[in-house]
Amino acid sequence: MSHEPVVAIVGVTGAVGAEFIATMDKRNFHVGKLKALASARSAGRSIDFRGQKVLIEELTPHSFHGVDIALFSAGSGISKKYAPIAVKSGAVVVDNSSAFRMDPDVPLVIPEINANRIRDHKGIIANPNCSAITALVPLAPIHRQNRIRRVILSTYQAASGAGAAAMEELVESTRAHLDGRPFTPKVIPLPYAFNVFSHNTAIDPETGYNDEETKVINESRKILEDDDIAIGVTCVRVPVLRAHCEAITFECEKPITEDEVRAILSKAPGVRIVDDRAKNYFPMPIDASGQDDVLVGRIRRDLSDSSGHSISMFVSADQLLKGAALNAVQIAELLPQRAMA
Repeated sequence: MSHEPVVAIVGVTGAVGAEFIATMDKRNFHVGKLKALASARSAGRSIDFRGQKVLIEELTPHSFHGVDIALFSAGSGISKKYAPIAVKSGAVVVDNSSAFRMDPDVPLVIPEINANRIRDHKGIIANPNCSAITALVPLAPIHRQNRIRRVILSTYQAASGAGAAAMEELVESTRAHLDGRPFTPKVIPLPYAFNVFSHNTAIDPETGYNDEETKVINESRKILEDDDIAIGVTCVRVPVLRAHCEAITFECEKPITEDEVRAILSKAPGVRIVDDRAKNYFPMPIDASGQDDVLVGRIRRDLSDSSGHSISMFVSADQLLKGAALNAVQIAELLPQRAMA
């Protein structure tokens, strides 16, 4: 692969698309040429990239000629249709949707955890679910040293996970609420301002779990390569714009202490410990927003487990960055060296 690749961004006008642009610029990702792809209604507009105007083109089956890397964030339907076309045209696809995550032939990658899986790709590499990434960046290094056999987590998920339109709806509905005006939701089918509700994905009538919860369970097992981990998840949306939080309790095979967890996480890539008991200062979405690291705090022994095998903690990460665009760009950065390995 060229050191100055032609890079296409599919869904360039969305919230994650904008972060693809910003992240590549911030990390000085080498780009020979950028192709900005979106729907027909956005074609003809332009975006700024490194001081130049890049014309937005309509996504078509002919969009990937000469493209080396295609970053997709336009939904699973678009990915299922166009990712195979991009691969056939010679591109490597890094897909942010759920379309290929559980395909056994598609690597599901968090670079801090399983970058070695990149070399197994057959044209498509999947970016994991944002909630799975947020949990696993701190859990994986612990799992490597003392196998985790059970995880219980609850998410507090931001509007950004539902896209730019949901973020705008949160702002507008909050403004309406404060002004005492009625507001009819269009993107999220529930009142969002000053409200918390079950994640807005379909509920499985048999299990009672929603799609987001099922993704976290299945993807975590695939990334950690351990199908025997017991995982229980409750996913909810909170009125926050762009950083997810999670309350996590995990049980290890051997006893583990707070100090051991802090020692492991202090050396873990992509983790920053924010754990000040004296000041009652712990990870918050306002601090995680715009940051690359997963913030980890409230590290404490689980008092419900007298055996000493369990720890509870609280984490926060920018959903648009490590939960989406940053993770994808990190994968893309590794493609040339992994391809030659």
